[in-house]
Amino acid sequence: MTRRHPGARDALVAGGTWVVAVGLLVALPLLTETDPAAELPTAGEAAWWTVAATVTGQAVLVLWRRSAPAPVLVVVAAFAPVSALAGASAAVGVTSVAVLVATAAAVLDLGVNRSLPAVGLAGVLVGAAQVLVQLGTGAGLLAALGAGAVQGAGTVGVPLAAAAVVAARREAGLAREERSRALVREHDALVQVAVARERTATARELHDIAAHHLSGITVMTGALGRQIDTDPEAAKEAVAQVRQQSTAMLRDLRSLVTLLREDGPEGTAPETLASVPALVESARRAGADVGLTVLGPGPGEVLDSRVGALAQFGAYRTVQEALSNAARHAPGARCDVVLDSRDPAMTRVAVVNAPPTGTAERPAASGTGYGLVGMRERAGLTGADLSYGPTDEGGWAVRLVLPTPQDAAVRAPGAGP
Repeated sequence: MTRRHPGARDALVAGGTWVVAVGLLVALPLLTETDPAAELPTAGEAAWWTVAATVTGQAVLVLWRRSAPAPVLVVVAAFAPVSALAGASAAVGVTSVAVLVATAAAVLDLGVNRSLPAVGLAGVLVGAAQVLVQLGTGAGLLAALGAGAVQGAGTVGVPLAAAAVVAARREAGLAREERSRALVREHDALVQVAVARERTATARELHDIAAHHLSGITVMTGALGRQIDTDPEAAKEAVAQVRQQSTAMLRDLRSLVTLLREDGPEGTAPETLASVPALVESARRAGADVGLTVLGPGPGEVLDSRVGALAQFGAYRTVQEALSNAARHAPGARCDVVLDSRDPAMTRVAVVNAPPTGTAERPAASGTGYGLVGMRERAGLTGADLSYGPTDEGGWAVRLVLPTPQDAAVRAPGAGP
């Protein structure tokens, strides 16, 4: 335990203890006037000076009550029987003032359980002092023991109970503070998790946007290298397409940043299934062979109804990533996009590309990159069912099944009443 040197607060408590004890000692002669049977010393007598020296020594020890609470309590209590043996007579009770203070300090600093041995020993010492005084006045042994038990129990019992209540309230306050700190730590941890998720989501969106447009730019610049000498007009068209793709990528990135900002302008809603035809057309302008098939009650019903906005945004990003993968891993191969809402309970989205015309790296089925991981995360977020893998013909297929909310399915044409 760290030893603390007495400070101003300790000196104030010790001084107050001495003042109270000496004040009682000075007032004792007044009691002899109303109770002549009380053999109390008056100022100047040897017994009086014995008690005065005792309470002074006790007050000095009280200075160190916080540095060594248990030893101070025992030594302060030991002054009582010593003063009784020195002839303090009935005035020995004044020494209990310092014992009261030392007992409270020990309980508050050590707690009830740790301070009990010292408190018990102090009670025995105070009781022994009273027994000595009673025996000195000619009282019987049983009467002396009874008086000593009452004096010892009262001297340490009262401050023990009071300090225990104060300590319990203090511990309850500390527990509340610790719970508050724990809640703050939990909140901070949740914020950090949310920030990490936002960073992952942002990285995924940046990957999807950049991969889609850069794949198209890569295809067009490859053709540009072959056409620049043989077909200048086609090369100019390819340059225009590269510029268009670059502009579109910047626009999409700017839209993403705007969506992430709380104070961004309105009118920046995320893409939906209705944006898929424009996505397919953009891929066609980039030179890709992409087909679009819409199956269902009608284009408006398929693209704009029966599926929530979040699910539609996830489906759009899935189609975008699948087209990017096809352009990157199967350049020149035919790619078909199918939107099928004929089943009132679900909307099916499929992107299937033919085998690559040359040697190309197949997408990893395990999904180690952001693309396939992003597909899975979006599907899980909206309760959709995602599957992907090679086709029997050697191509690659990505299939997404979006469940239709029950109320929307009931309202869908042909769903029945």
